[in-house]
Amino acid sequence: MEGSLDTSILERAAGGDQTAWRDIVEHYGSRVHGLIRSQCRDDDLAEEITQSVFCTVAQKLGSDSGYVELGRFDAWIFRVAMNRLRDEMRRRKRQAAPSEQGVLEEAGPKNETPEVTPTLRLVADEDDREDREALREALETLGPADRLVLELRHRAGWSFKEIADELGQPIGTVLARQHRALKKLKSLLESRGKTKNPDDALEQEHRA
Repeated sequence: MEGSLDTSILERAAGGDQTAWRDIVEHYGSRVHGLIRSQCRDDDLAEEITQSVFCTVAQKLGSDSGYVELGRFDAWIFRVAMNRLRDEMRRRKRQAAPSEQGVLEEAGPKNETPEVTPTLRLVADEDDREDREALREALETLGPADRLVLELRHRAGWSFKEIADELGQPIGTVLARQHRALKKLKSLLESRGKTKNPDDALEQEHRA
C-alpha cells in the first residue's frame, strides 16, 4: 500500500500552502475515488463524493474540530470518504420512490455484507494486463465482506484494528477474512499459471 505523506506537507497545507495541498490531492485523489467507486459503482457519484471529501479535508485540516493527529491522516481521510458515501446513500434512499429502494440498497455500502468490486485499470503491457484480468476475476469469486477487507487494507491502507472498528467485527474475524481471501486468491491465480503473491498483486494494482 502507498505510504503516508510526510507530516511537513500536511502541516504546510494546514497553513494554506497551495503546493502542499496539491501534493495531498495528487497522493490521495485516485485512491479515495477508487474506494468510493468500488462501493457505489457510479462514476458521477464517485466524482461528486470525492470532491466533497477534499472540501471537508480542506476545511478541517489543522482545525480544532477536524484532523489534528498527523500520524493518522491516512485512516482519517478514508474514514471521511466512507462517511460521506454513507451519508449520500442514506439521503438518496430517503428521496427514492419505493420502486427505487432496492437499487439504492444494492449500491450502498453495508457493514454486514458490503459489495465491493475493485476497479482495475488496463495497461499497455500485455503480461501486466493478463495479470490484472486474472486478479479481477479471482476477486469477483470472493464474498463481498472478504473483498471489502482487502479493499480497505490495500487501497485505503487501514490497519486491521481500524477495519475491525469500521465493520463492527472482532479483529480476529477480520484477520481470518484476510487470510481466507488471500489463500483463495493464491489458489485461483496459480490455477491460471500466475505465480505472483496475491498480496503483492493487490499492492501493485492499487498503486497503478
